[in-house]
Amino acid sequence: MSTFRRSQNEANPNKLNNILSTLIFILILNVSIQIWLLYASLNNALENNKEILIPAFIASAILFFIGFAWLYYLPKGNFRKK
Repeated sequence: MSTFRRSQNEANPNKLNNILSTLIFILILNVSIQIWLLYASLNNALENNKEILIPAFIASAILFFIGFAWLYYLPKGNFRKK
């Protein structure tokens, strides 16, 4: 029985390209949201509005762990079996 991990590593180049493009897009979106959260929390901290800092940190930490979990789906590439 084949698992998702094994089947994606044995993928043809077209499928591999689609997987990598999707992963890169999602990770860029994830980092963009984290930068926006950092910008919003710094602006609020400079204006002495401390109530946004903890929720922004929690949201950023959740996004970090989601991005880290996405790395599991990163293909290793095509390898020839000997």
